[in-house]
Amino acid sequence: MTVTTHITTPRHVAIIMDGNGRWAKRQGKPRHAGHRAGVKSVRSSVEYSVKQGVEVLTLFAFSSENWQRPEKEVSMLMELFMTALKSEVKKLHKNNVRLKIIGDRTAFSDKLQKQIQQAEDKTAENTGLILQIAANYGGRWDITQSVRKLAEDVNKGQLDPGDINEETIRKSLSFADLPEVDLFIRTGGDLRISNFILWQAAYAELYFTPVLWPDFNEAAYQQALNDFAGRQRRFGKTGEQLAGED
Repeated sequence: MTVTTHITTPRHVAIIMDGNGRWAKRQGKPRHAGHRAGVKSVRSSVEYSVKQGVEVLTLFAFSSENWQRPEKEVSMLMELFMTALKSEVKKLHKNNVRLKIIGDRTAFSDKLQKQIQQAEDKTAENTGLILQIAANYGGRWDITQSVRKLAEDVNKGQLDPGDINEETIRKSLSFADLPEVDLFIRTGGDLRISNFILWQAAYAELYFTPVLWPDFNEAAYQQALNDFAGRQRRFGKTGEQLAGED
């Protein structure tokens, strides 16, 4: 892990987009209206990330636990996911954004899996912001599938158990080729990380805001960036040690 203590703009921002349902309720609208309004905030956050020089933006769209929600809502979310892929991928490609979907895709329909692959392929050569959508993703799932890969390598005789360390585990996780998370944002007011990127956010700065996701605009995003810029990232060292490195 590369340790950088004085950056003012995070290379990698991860966001739990929470509050769509409560936003809709406050507006006297059905839950699906909140999810649709949330898509606009996704678009705004992508645009502002590009503007501010963020390299990677990871958005928690659908967790592995969200399958427990009412069947009607899950179905609507899947439909909205497909619609958003169709409508947004051209804009992303035009703006040099690379799209990646992280998570266990096997639970999705063949049609959705094909659409995801097509969207990724279309933007694969883009060199600007990397937009990661975590769908059917969970931090524990990610660590579990990493350990499973390593166990298979050991079973095949390709890896010695004594060689398993933090680095070999990291390389088997999702988005191992990207920088770890610098700034972890959760909207909606809850103060928990909800099984999101557990390993990759080990040294992330946590930022919780009561702003509901559909209301998370550029001003709210900038407030989170300002908060990040004012923090001292010590990575286990003391403040005095860091002062001596200046």
